[in-house]
Amino acid sequence: MKKVLMVLVALTFFLVPLTAIAGEGPMKMPAGANAEANKHNEEGIMHWGEGHYDVALKHFQAASKAGGTGETHFNEAICLDKLGKHGDATMHFKAAKKNANGNAAILNSGILNGHIGH
Repeated sequence: MKKVLMVLVALTFFLVPLTAIAGEGPMKMPAGANAEANKHNEEGIMHWGEGHYDVALKHFQAASKAGGTGETHFNEAICLDKLGKHGDATMHFKAAKKNANGNAAILNSGILNGHIGH
């Protein structure tokens, strides 16, 4: 019984995405952000949570177009990373850092800094 429990715990750990463990999921937009951008960002967060990274990416792209922030670029970047488009992800991580406006979650992000080499 003890071995079965250990195996189940181990399997659970491997099924949880590392970004969820590291707190590297999508970010909410700052207060006062463009309403349309915020709507798309929230939709993207919902789809991210369901594992629909391609659909989430489309919403995050729409959010960036409507009123991009460091958070929307970060969200685009993590979707692109999940989809294996690391070059594009790096470009958006750089834009996220440039537009972070002091957001420590962006500036200290392990995945962001891993992509841009800082």
